[in-house]
Amino acid sequence: MKEVVLIIRPEQLETLKGILDQFGCGGMTIMSVMGCGTQKGFSDEQPVREIKGFKTAINLLPKIRVSVVVHDRKVEPIITEVRDRMATAHVGDGKIFIKPVEDAVRIRTGERGNKAL
Repeated sequence: MKEVVLIIRPEQLETLKGILDQFGCGGMTIMSVMGCGTQKGFSDEQPVREIKGFKTAINLLPKIRVSVVVHDRKVEPIITEVRDRMATAHVGDGKIFIKPVEDAVRIRTGERGNKAL
């Protein structure tokens, strides 16, 4: 099992939900977050700001963090479909992180591993 964490633009959430549903993802966790990547949230030259005595040029942008746990065999097809349907070729499209999951337990039934998904 793998946890797939996707950081995406808020307007892409419905597209992502459709992709995950297409691959039979049984559930997902969605959080509204703020963040920036290597471009620090800016697309043009903008002034450095001072916040609480510290100079900063970081502009945090609204993003959506989606976390799903899936069977290993679904990871690559999900990544491919996300890239095919959600990439705009512009800065800020997002990131995908893949982490191993040692085990999962369904609290209600006690099922473990892939059966718990």
